[in-house]
Amino acid sequence: MLLAAAALLFGLVLLVYSADKFIAGAAVTARYLGVSSMVIGLIIIGFGTSAPEMVVSAVASWQGNSELALGNAVGSNITNTTLVLGIGILVAPLLVSSQTVRRELPLLIAVTFLVLLLILDGEQSRTNGIVLLGLMAVVTLWMGWLGTRKTNRSDPLKDEILQEIPTDMSRQAALGWLFLGIVLLPLASHFMVYGATEIAHALGVSDVVIGLTIVALGTSLPELAATVASAVKKEHDLLLGNIVGSNLFNLLGVLGISAVINPYRLPQGFLEHDYLFMTILTVCFALVSWWHVQKRKVLSRPIGLLLLLCYGVYMVWLATR
Repeated sequence: MLLAAAALLFGLVLLVYSADKFIAGAAVTARYLGVSSMVIGLIIIGFGTSAPEMVVSAVASWQGNSELALGNAVGSNITNTTLVLGIGILVAPLLVSSQTVRRELPLLIAVTFLVLLLILDGEQSRTNGIVLLGLMAVVTLWMGWLGTRKTNRSDPLKDEILQEIPTDMSRQAALGWLFLGIVLLPLASHFMVYGATEIAHALGVSDVVIGLTIVALGTSLPELAATVASAVKKEHDLLLGNIVGSNLFNLLGVLGISAVINPYRLPQGFLEHDYLFMTILTVCFALVSWWHVQKRKVLSRPIGLLLLLCYGVYMVWLATR
């Protein structure tokens, strides 16, 4: 048990470090290659913050632990929508005006219900995984098109993205950090999966519960760090955009990759409890955020406290069910 806890903690620390270096290296490398800042923000940074979930789920599925991968994907979305966003709003109430975020919010609702339709039979098949990865490719191309499309209206998200891309990193350093992140992410994920699986067995709880709690919180730490940093810098559009983008990639990429590697049946009660809770949260989050963006109203601290309360209630419910 002690060895498993140490492996999990080491994996968490290494995961956060490697994800940060991977994102920075990828963003600067893309800039040197002439990729637009909007494409870097919408695709590379959004994809990068979901890289921990994707790699952990891929490793877990490869080792035959698909329940951990499933819990990680859904649990990360719940954690992002409640804990991460709640803390961000408490640090700085949000006033979002980006047109890009407005378009992504309805897309997040649509993807959430699409996944629900695919898993209503209680099975996450390889065909489902292929569909999700195909849709992720379409969404990525769409985001790339948004980033390259010329428009007369300025988007505050673009300015905030430009401020986040390091300007003092050389091409060689960027490639080095990118390569280091690619190497360390799977290694960190291996330690996390081993530690989480052993702890689950020792405590007598299911792998999916460990995925929904400890692993989901660990893989969401990059999003939490990015959210707090964006809130302190008053980069409201980037804060909300990162969370929406991460949740999209979790549903499409994380669930898609794990199903393609190793198809599985859903644990009993998962669809009716955990995925339903995530769906309700996602719809409420998207509708409330979209309304505030349209009306240019501030997402205030009471909303942040409510989100943190939702996270606390869900954690207590998981611990007692």
